[in-house]
Amino acid sequence: MSDLLILNGRLVDPASGLDAARDLLLRDGRVAAVEEPGVLKKNVAAAETMDATGMIVAPGLVDVHVHLREPGQTYKETIATGTAAAAAGGFTTVVAMPNTVPVNDSVVGLEWMQDAARGSVVKLFAMPAATVGSLGGELTDFAALHKAGAVGFTDDGKPVLEDHVMRAALVAAARLGVPVSQHAEDTRLTGGCSMNAGPVAFRLGLRGMTIEAEARIVERDIRLLREIERAEGLRPHLHVQHVSTARAMAAIKAARAEGLHVTCEVAPHHFTLTDEAIADYDTHAKMNPPLRAEADRVAMVAGLMDGTVDCIATDHAPHAAHEKEIEFAAAANGITGLETALGLALRVLHKGQGMPLTRVMQLMSAGPAAIVKLDGRGALSVGSFADVVVFDAAAEWSFDATKTRSKSRNTPFDGAAMLGRVKATVCEGRVVFRGE
Repeated sequence: MSDLLILNGRLVDPASGLDAARDLLLRDGRVAAVEEPGVLKKNVAAAETMDATGMIVAPGLVDVHVHLREPGQTYKETIATGTAAAAAGGFTTVVAMPNTVPVNDSVVGLEWMQDAARGSVVKLFAMPAATVGSLGGELTDFAALHKAGAVGFTDDGKPVLEDHVMRAALVAAARLGVPVSQHAEDTRLTGGCSMNAGPVAFRLGLRGMTIEAEARIVERDIRLLREIERAEGLRPHLHVQHVSTARAMAAIKAARAEGLHVTCEVAPHHFTLTDEAIADYDTHAKMNPPLRAEADRVAMVAGLMDGTVDCIATDHAPHAAHEKEIEFAAAANGITGLETALGLALRVLHKGQGMPLTRVMQLMSAGPAAIVKLDGRGALSVGSFADVVVFDAAAEWSFDATKTRSKSRNTPFDGAAMLGRVKATVCEGRVVFRGE
């Protein structure tokens, strides 16, 4: 693998606390040197040089929550197309959810997904199902799956409802040092619901999901953590996916203050939009958890700003047009998100809320990498993987869904204003995306 020099950029690396003009040397898939401007150009004859003048050079982004649809639903997305979209969005590492067909709940399925033959453009990890078939009953073989590369376990989209099953999952994962990642929704309260409960649902005549449906599962899981620590002497790690309500955020904040090992993520759509975006039954704004009221959106921003939230995750969920272009209640939940996450975070959080650029990068690189213990990723110190995103933080642009690298175009952000444009993405020393 040839050397790559990235020169004249502003290096923002939250893991090392560095925010300064630096040049990078990437060699054999790793960061070989980080030096003051001019030093490397004078002393290294690299096969390729990238001029990052006026650009931010940061660790490649890490997304701990994506749906790549392969195997079984390749008409929506493939690992190749989904990871191409990831690269275009500045992501160099993604973690795939298990709700494929069949469900990724076995070593064979996990190894198939991670095989090079799938054509992943960036580094692909996976969280297999916590229960067989994601049916909420028998646990999968955590030890065997972890040995095969699982970075955690989840029944994403199908929450583990039974207390004894969730307790067993937390105990088994704690013994391996990995998280259980939970989709917090008490589905006993959300049957037939297609959006957030509130005035917009009332106006549209749709059944709404209450905040209790999310909060009750979060509160139950936190209680289980407390009980396990006291009874088992273990320290289980609960990761709460796509938090969307102020009540759930408050419970997480209190649990962390208590010393329990709880981490959480917020999706860009939940800190950007409210249920008003549904307007007149726009299915591109239909997702689960649903877009909430303004007070909840503000609470998500507050959690991101005050450190309660550990990472931004896209919940990239591609669907075919025929699954969205139907009546609202019957339409599939989910939107694409890998190509819009950075642009939204910079516009809403950095520019809109004054969040320091180092904090944005923490939420999108070092933070998610730490949740699933991806040593050497989410950082640009010497010896780290050569995963880099180069972007113009001042560039204003609009997302055009017709130009997506994903197979699907189900996004509420078509035509939306973005801030910060990716110019290059480098994964383990390979340039996997070049922008305009």
